[in-house]
Amino acid sequence: MSRRRRNQPAGPFELAVEDLASDARGVGRDADGKAVFVADTLPGERVRYLRTRRRRHHDEGRLEEVLTASPERVDPRCPHFGVCGGCALQHLDPAAQIAFKERQLLEALERIGGLVPASVLPAVTGRRWGYRRRARLGVKHVPKKGGTLVGFRERGAPYIAVLEGCEVLIPDVGRRIAGLQRLLDGLSIRERVPQIEVAGGDDAVALVLRVLDEPNEADRQRLAEYSRETGLWFHLQPGGLDTVTPLLPETPELTYTLPAFDVRLAFRPTDFVQIHGEVNARMVAQAIDLLEPAPGERVLELFAGLGNFSLPLARRGARVTAVEGEAGLVARARENARANGLGDAVTAWDADLFQPSADAAWLAGDVDLALLDPPRAGAAEILPLVAAKGPRRIVYCSCHPATLARDAAELAGRGYRLRAAGVVDMFPHTAHVEAMALFER
Repeated sequence: MSRRRRNQPAGPFELAVEDLASDARGVGRDADGKAVFVADTLPGERVRYLRTRRRRHHDEGRLEEVLTASPERVDPRCPHFGVCGGCALQHLDPAAQIAFKERQLLEALERIGGLVPASVLPAVTGRRWGYRRRARLGVKHVPKKGGTLVGFRERGAPYIAVLEGCEVLIPDVGRRIAGLQRLLDGLSIRERVPQIEVAGGDDAVALVLRVLDEPNEADRQRLAEYSRETGLWFHLQPGGLDTVTPLLPETPELTYTLPAFDVRLAFRPTDFVQIHGEVNARMVAQAIDLLEPAPGERVLELFAGLGNFSLPLARRGARVTAVEGEAGLVARARENARANGLGDAVTAWDADLFQPSADAAWLAGDVDLALLDPPRAGAAEILPLVAAKGPRRIVYCSCHPATLARDAAELAGRGYRLRAAGVVDMFPHTAHVEAMALFER
């Protein structure tokens, strides 16, 4: 780097913010036309910022002052917003957050997939605070910051944010961050606990402590007393997922219900379940409404998990072939189907959907409808086999617009029309975009 470039001033500079980037940072152009990204700014605002990083094609900055505020700007509810990396959009009006995510979805479909849906689905939404029932929180003993810290990482940094509470976590946990910090600070192994995994059910909450050393008897007693006082039930994880064990024998089972379908699903603390319970229930209902399964119709469900869609589909009278790549979730799907009296209607298979075989037993027979709920990587490897079965409708639930757009183009090339698409707001106040799309043959 030349001396001239190295010595260029850091500001402050003024910027007219033109748009939001996909990570929710505001973006505008400086006097030389170079793009500048500044977090916590909104389109239409004029702001003052300090330059924090120079790159070849863009600069990055830190907001110093909002000179002209957007009418969509609101006061963040959390006092830690801007430091904690858990949220990126608390300063944006909720309706505008949905509009931002919808724009991200539709732009990705058109730019990557070359597709425009025939209709845009209403956004699937739910409560915006105290919604997060699954989370992984960092833990670090930092005497210079007052002891043991529990929380999300700082924005743009590897350090754990100093938190007193969290507004997006379920209240049983979010309002007890400070208490958890004091609890862990009193353990003999306080420097050997790197994370807590939160898993909330309808009637119980589990906290999985990753422990690098075995807690002593005093530690166990302290944790047990806290569980019985608060209803937050500790599990210890000394190694891999197969080592997760409840601390107390009376630890309750985790479950959630989907009342519209009269099903109850049991899960383990480290199982995948959707982050937002209320939005999940509405997402399931919308997916089944879009599929319109008739009694006796055969539904192929891929990336099926522990039965989140499978059991409601079966309750509607469908015959479900549910395929999942994680053996533990397949076992839970079978158990949940039996417990809900749907064992004859749901057949759960364990298969690697990223290395599928055209002669797999679960692909035998006709398929009337299909439902996919893949991870961020999408479903590119399995889509040709799905399309070859010729289901008349496919519902695709996505957690990444770019891979949805790529896969939508694949389906379009195999004779399917993108009938509808819309946002599923599983992570309010973040830039994370989840979506649902309907394809018709």
